[in-house]
Amino acid sequence: MSGPTPTPPKTFLQVVGSCDNFRIGACTEKLAPWLLSPSPTSPAVGLLRPEIVDQLRKEAESSPSPSWFFGKTATGREWVSFAEGIDTPSARSRVMKELCERWRDTGLWPDEISPRKWRNELYPVYRNPFGPRDFPGEDEDARGDALNYAFRMERAASGLFGIVTYGVHMTVYEEVPGEDGRGPSYDVWVPRRAATKQTWPGYLDNSVAGGIEAGLGVFDCVVKESMEEASLPEDVVRGYARPTGSVSYFFQTPRGWLQPEVEYVYDLCLPPNSGVQPKPLDGEVESFELLPLEKVVEHMRTGLFKYNCAVVIIDFMVRKGIITPDNEPDYQEIVTRLHGRFDYDKWVE
Repeated sequence: MSGPTPTPPKTFLQVVGSCDNFRIGACTEKLAPWLLSPSPTSPAVGLLRPEIVDQLRKEAESSPSPSWFFGKTATGREWVSFAEGIDTPSARSRVMKELCERWRDTGLWPDEISPRKWRNELYPVYRNPFGPRDFPGEDEDARGDALNYAFRMERAASGLFGIVTYGVHMTVYEEVPGEDGRGPSYDVWVPRRAATKQTWPGYLDNSVAGGIEAGLGVFDCVVKESMEEASLPEDVVRGYARPTGSVSYFFQTPRGWLQPEVEYVYDLCLPPNSGVQPKPLDGEVESFELLPLEKVVEHMRTGLFKYNCAVVIIDFMVRKGIITPDNEPDYQEIVTRLHGRFDYDKWVE
C-alpha cells in the first residue's frame, strides 16, 4: 500500500512548521510578484519562481501579440503582469486556460500539470486574498472588472503561479461523555486517501476536505464534499455542521512550488445513536476509521497525516481546550502560525 512511513514523533509546533514552512525573507530565489496589470501599483495575485518567469518571457518574445508584460520596481525587483488590454476577467481566464493546457500538453513541469496531475477544476483568483469571495456568475464580465474576483485558472497549476488557494476542512466526530465530572473525549472519523490520488496518496486526511472551485460558496462546498467523499446526507450536514473559523499557512512543496492556502474549518458532531457514519463514495477515499483523538494525535505526530490536515487537527484541539497555554510551551507560536498572512505585505516591495 502506498502512503507515508512513520517518522519519529514531532512536537505540535514542528507539525505546524511542516505545513507553514515558507518565509519570503528566508527564500534564496528571486521571486517575481505576479501583478494583475502593467503597473507597479497593481495588486499582486501570485509569486513566480525564476523558471516560470523565464518561460513566460520566452512565450512573450515568440508571440506577435504577447500576453505578458515585464517591469521592475524602483529597487530593481522584476515583476510580471498580464499585458495591456488583457484587462477583463474573461480575458485573463482565457489566457490562463490556453497557457496551462499548452504547458500540460508539451510536458512542462510534469510534477505539477501532467495529464495525471490535471484536476480540471478552476480556482478563483482575487485582487485581495483577504477580501470578499465574490463571483460574477458564468458571464465573467457581467459586472465589468469591479469585483474582488479577478479571473479563474486550473487548480493543478496554482503552485506554479503561487496564488492563494481556498478550501474547506471538516472534522466529523463523536463526543464521549467524561466520567466523574470530567469533560468529554472525542472519537474522530479519519479517512485514508486512495492510493490513486494525484497528491498525497495513502495519507490520512480530515473527515471531509476539498478545494473551493470558482463560483461555489464555502458552505455549499462543505455540503458537496461531504456527500462526494464521505456519503454524508445533505440534511445531516446542514443540520449539524458548524463553522469554527479558518486556518492559513504558507506551504512550499519539496519541489519548491509555493502554495499559500486558506482553509475554512467546520465541525460536525454526530448526535448519539444517529446511525450516520462516513463511507467512501467517489473513489478519493479508501476507507474511514473511527479513532480516539489520542490515536489521531499519535498518527499526526508521526507524519501519517497530510500536512495541512494535521494543522486542522491542532486547531480542533486548541478550540476544544485540549492544547492550552498551561500544557503547551509553544502555545502562542502555534496559535499565531495557524492564522498567517503569507508575508503578503512583502510580495511587492
